Amino acid sequence: MASTLNRLFQTEKNPSTGRSFTNAEVARAVGLSESAISQLRSGAKANPTLTTIERLAGHFGVEPAVFFSGREGEGPGEALAGEPVEPGGSEEESEEVRASKELLAAVSDAGVRGLALRANGLSPESLRMIAGVIAQARRLEGLDGPQGEG
Repeated sequence: MASTLNRLFQTEKNPSTGRSFTNAEVARAVGLSESAISQLRSGAKANPTLTTIERLAGHFGVEPAVFFSGREGEGPGEALAGEPVEPGGSEEESEEVRASKELLAAVSDAGVRGLALRANGLSPESLRMIAGVIAQARRLEGLDGPQGEG
């Protein structure tokens, strides 16, 4: 979280000043205290609320999912929207980046997020049944090939 937020502070410029945003400017824009922003950037506050993440993402013009890479500071897996992945990565890293982008797109969809939240806590049998229904719906809508690829 902290490295992603710091990267946004470094790369995104305040349109009114042409300079990097300050903690105070972002705090005012998202409705947090300056100290809360400082704690998020330093890693002292490592588990912000979803509302905070959504506000920060909206302010910086990125999807909230960029904060959920799960790989703080580990390069390609943490690339921000529109930011190129460093060349020279392995084929496995490229597949991981592709999968991460798909996950980011899915998580940014409120309907998908709602389904995931409602599925939390269900038994493995129920989850398999739901996965089967989703696979069938995707095939019927032409989103997956006949064997479920895609």
